[in-house]
Amino acid sequence: MADYQRSDLDTPVAGQRRKLINIDGDSVGAFAEKVARFFGTGEYLFWQTVFVIIWIALNVGAWKFSWDPYPFILLNLAFSTQAAYAAPLILLAQNRQEDRDRVVIAEDRRRSEQTKADTEFLARELAGVRIAVGETVTRDYLRRELEELTDVLERLEAKIDDESAARQARDHLEHRERDGKDLLSEPTMGEINDRDDGGR
Repeated sequence: MADYQRSDLDTPVAGQRRKLINIDGDSVGAFAEKVARFFGTGEYLFWQTVFVIIWIALNVGAWKFSWDPYPFILLNLAFSTQAAYAAPLILLAQNRQEDRDRVVIAEDRRRSEQTKADTEFLARELAGVRIAVGETVTRDYLRRELEELTDVLERLEAKIDDESAARQARDHLEHRERDGKDLLSEPTMGEINDRDDGGR
């Protein structure tokens, strides 16, 4: 007895039957949509009304040559056949429209989710930029700090210049005072002897 695997039991056996006629579902669906659209137009109602009037007029007026006398059984059969084909065609067109609507809804949902994700990402990025800008030195703040620093440097330079000028003036006065003291001081004995020797 052959051993069967579980996958073989779970998988249905494909049928070996061949289709005698291969029908393209897309072509049939497109034809059904065209017919359904035509059935829903005023042109269809107009021409069908004209056809019914001509049919009844010919069968009522020509008694000897009438092919469908009253109660117009052949006309009723034609309408029944038309309704029998029209209903499935309309349903097929509606199914195709529902499939398209389902695809459109899925695509709209995907786009909405993508748009929502992009919006949330941009909101997070904008919040991060605002936080970064809040922590970053602004141009006005930097200009104000530079102006204050320049003012401090100018005051320091002015103070240094004043101290240098005062030091130079003090050194000059001390030098003049020292020179004046040297001129006014009494000569010593050695200086007198040197002067006498020089006079001789």
